[in-house]
Amino acid sequence: MPAISFQSVCKTYSTARGSFQALDDVSFDIEEGEFFGLLGPNGAGKTTLISILAGLVRATSGQVLVRGFDVQKDYAQARRQLGVVPQELVFDPFFTVREALRIQSGYFGVRNNDAWIDELLHNLGLADKASSNMRQLSGGMKRRVLVAQALVHRPPVIVLDEPTAGVDVELRQTLWQFIARLNREGHTVLLTTHYLEEAEALCSRIAMLKTGRVVALERTSELLKAASSNVLRFKCDGALPRAFEGKARVTGRIVQLPAHDAHEIEQHLAVIREAGLRVEDVEIRKADLEDVFLDVMTASREKVPG
Repeated sequence: MPAISFQSVCKTYSTARGSFQALDDVSFDIEEGEFFGLLGPNGAGKTTLISILAGLVRATSGQVLVRGFDVQKDYAQARRQLGVVPQELVFDPFFTVREALRIQSGYFGVRNNDAWIDELLHNLGLADKASSNMRQLSGGMKRRVLVAQALVHRPPVIVLDEPTAGVDVELRQTLWQFIARLNREGHTVLLTTHYLEEAEALCSRIAMLKTGRVVALERTSELLKAASSNVLRFKCDGALPRAFEGKARVTGRIVQLPAHDAHEIEQHLAVIREAGLRVEDVEIRKADLEDVFLDVMTASREKVPG
C-alpha cells in the first residue's frame, strides 16, 4: 500500500473572470519510506495539491489516500498520519516554544511526550529557546518551531512545503540532517522546494508539475541520465549574441549553455569570439537537476497547443 496515492485529482476554482483549473488529472503514488520531490514553477499547483492532501482544500474530483485513508471520508485518520510543514509562518504569540509543542501534541491526543519534544528541540537547534515566547523568535527560529510542530506526534508521513525558503544555511543543514535521519528510520517524506540542488541531493524520485499537470515522473538518477547535454559555463560581460536567445541561462555575469559534444562547445565559443566578447573561467560540467527541470518545462510548453 502506498504512503500517499493521488488518483485523478482535479481542482477547479471559480473566479469573477470564470473558472481556473489548478490541477488537471494528477495521478501518482509515493511509496512507504520514499524521499519524494514535487517540483514546479510558481502557480504549477504544488501547494494546491498539498492543501488537498492535508484536508485543507477539497478536490473537485479524484481521490487522495494517506496510507489507505481517504483524506475526505477518513479525515481524522488520514491527518493523524501526516506531519505538514507549511510555507507560511503561522504561530500563536501567547505561548512559549515548549508550550506550543505540548498544545500541538494534544491536538493528536498525544500526552507525556516530553522526551520526544526535548529530542526535537535539540535536533532543530531550539533547546535554548524552549522557554522563549514565540513572538520573540526570529523568522528562522519560527520556521524551526513549525518543523517541530509537524513532527511532534511522530507522523509516518512528513510533508515539507518550501521548508527552507528564506532561511539561513545553518538551518538548512540542521533540518536536512534530521529529516534524512527520520527518512532512514522509515518515515516517508514529500518535499516541495525551489532549491533544486536540495531535491537532487535528497529525493530518490521526483514529479514535476506545470499548469496543474504532471509533466515528468521518474527516479532522480534516471532524470539526470536522460539529460540531453553537458553544460558550458563561463563568465562574460556584454550582451550575448542573438543565436543564444532561449538557450542560455544567465545569472549576472555567469552564462550557462547546453552543449552536446566538443564540436558544439567550440561552436559556442566561436560565436562568442566573433561577437567580440571576452570570456573568463570557462568550464564544462554535467547537467544537473536544474538543467533537467528547465528542459522539461520548455518541452512541456512547446507541446501545449495554441
